[in-house]
Amino acid sequence: MPSVVGGNALIDVNLIIDKAGIGDKMKIADLGCGSSGHFVFAPARLVGKKGAVYAVDILKPILETINRRAKQENLANIIIVWSDLEIFGATKIESNSLDVALLINTLYLSRKIAEILREAIRMVKKGGKLIVVEWKNIASPLGPPAE
Repeated sequence: MPSVVGGNALIDVNLIIDKAGIGDKMKIADLGCGSSGHFVFAPARLVGKKGAVYAVDILKPILETINRRAKQENLANIIIVWSDLEIFGATKIESNSLDVALLINTLYLSRKIAEILREAIRMVKKGGKLIVVEWKNIASPLGPPAE
C-alpha cells in the first residue's frame, strides 16, 4: 500500500506558527481551516484560555469535525465560524479584532482571491498579521494542478 504524505511532511506548522509570533491571549483565525485543523489546534494551546482561535470554513462537515475534536481535547477557546470568505463582511468575526489571520493553502480553491484577501484584511487589527501560504505553481503529484 502506498504511503500518504500529509501534515508536517508537506508544511512545517510549528515554523509558521513561530514566524507568526502566536502567543498568550491572542486572537487568531484559520481562514479555510480544513478538517485537519493544523492551524487551529496548535495555536489554541499557545493562546491559552484568555485567547481565541476561530476555525473558519465554508464546509459544515469540516467544522463539525473540528468542533468534535476541540471538545475531545477540552479546547474551549476554539470558536467555530461557518462563512463564505468570498463575501465581504460575511465572516462573523469583528473587524479589526485579530492579532493573526492565516490563509494556508486556501486561495487556490477560489477564483475570487481579491475578495478573500479583502475579507481577511478587514478582520486583522492594526499591527496584526495576515499570513498567506500557498502551493507552489509547479507540477506535482500532491496539491492542485499547475495552471
